[in-house]
Amino acid sequence: MTKPNFKVMSKAKLKQYVLEHRDDDEAFYELSDRIAANAKPLESDEQLIEIIRRRQNQQ
Repeated sequence: MTKPNFKVMSKAKLKQYVLEHRDDDEAFYELSDRIAANAKPLESDEQLIEIIRRRQNQQ
């Protein structure tokens, strides 16, 4: 079986692939790199607390 080209996969498809192939480290690291590349640094502890509250309310 040949592996998909993770570099050209959409983030959503890559995330789904990682969920279905949890032992595929290459796919996991590609997804992790993409998430880290789009991360914005926090300006304060209060900002982190607000993000956590919003996420909890979404669930």
